[in-house]
Amino acid sequence: MVCLGNICRSPLAQGVMEQKVQLHGLHNWTIDSAGTGNWHVGNPPDPRSINTARKHGLDISKQRARQFSIHDFENFDVIIAMDQKNKQDLLRMATNHQHKMKVLSLMEMAYDRAEDVPDPYFDGNFEEVYNILDGSVERAIDFLKNYKV
Repeated sequence: MVCLGNICRSPLAQGVMEQKVQLHGLHNWTIDSAGTGNWHVGNPPDPRSINTARKHGLDISKQRARQFSIHDFENFDVIIAMDQKNKQDLLRMATNHQHKMKVLSLMEMAYDRAEDVPDPYFDGNFEEVYNILDGSVERAIDFLKNYKV
């Protein structure tokens, strides 16, 4: 799960995805999150993300922001971007075709639409983002069960 700073959308998406893969019995899936930027490396998620997650029974408070690394292309089967800008940044970082095939957009997987999960950092719409993630992650899991890189 990748967004810009790894303190709002992607940690919340990681928490939602971790919960849902457990519910689906997908115990061999490893979920992580990162940001394309480095501003918040080492910081916990935004308190508003933590509170929104907690409201829905998720604890994301122990996560720490990290910057996406070129090594993530080797360490993960799929790289899920929260928006089109970060997807493009990830594609530019990819060093080969196989790496590029790993970069997917959450909303494209879920709804076949090139839409963004909105960034709640400035407008504070964390509940809206949670609701978007809750529905789209469920659909993305169905997509990913059959996706081959």
